[in-house]
Amino acid sequence: MTGPAPQLKAIAPDDLVALEDFTAAHPLKIDLVYAQPAHPDNMFGEKIYRADARMLAHREFSPVIIAAADICHKKTGWVFELKDCLRTVEAQALMRETKIVKAHPQWLEEPGRLLSPPGAGGHPRGMAADIVLVDENGDEIDMGTRFDFLTEDRANNPAARNYTRFSDDEARNQRILYHRRVLEEAMMDAAKSLGRELLPLPQEWWDFRFPYAYTNTFAPVRDAGLPEDMRMTETA
Repeated sequence: MTGPAPQLKAIAPDDLVALEDFTAAHPLKIDLVYAQPAHPDNMFGEKIYRADARMLAHREFSPVIIAAADICHKKTGWVFELKDCLRTVEAQALMRETKIVKAHPQWLEEPGRLLSPPGAGGHPRGMAADIVLVDENGDEIDMGTRFDFLTEDRANNPAARNYTRFSDDEARNQRILYHRRVLEEAMMDAAKSLGRELLPLPQEWWDFRFPYAYTNTFAPVRDAGLPEDMRMTETA
């Protein structure tokens, strides 16, 4: 017989910090895509977050993002543009109910599932971030795909970290791989300097998170358990 499952640690509102509070002092921009239904990177085409939602991160995870942004900017002059971090259980459920996801049920299936069930993963704990790079003019650095690119063919996913043939232009292919390496090395170096382990999600070049063995010791965050001004969705 196995014993009872260990009790998950609760994430309190005080454990979450707004990343907007760090943009004045660090090379960070906030672009909360899922609060904007018409945003070109909102692949759902529907509003998931409240229009006034803030980008929240767990207080143990935010220092990694901030340190990595500083490392990257010092090396290249580029800025981190943050697309998503805390994604509450309610927000995950809303994503699964969008028209585009219902038209692509394979995105919810193993192997290679592209959308997590509500409550699963680093995002509903504020321990995963989606990051793109922009230059000094605010133009996005070429990473081979847009943020949140979801492939029709899971066997041919140009968003995956091991993908190398983005075009017939080998020079461009090498530039993209370099750009991805800059982002990943900044995140990994920052995590190491802070004594943290970090997982670059294999199928999404923009996604970095604490390992599952750690995040799964915490209960996911629900809007229903947050003060109204911290809630991500309007469903609570």
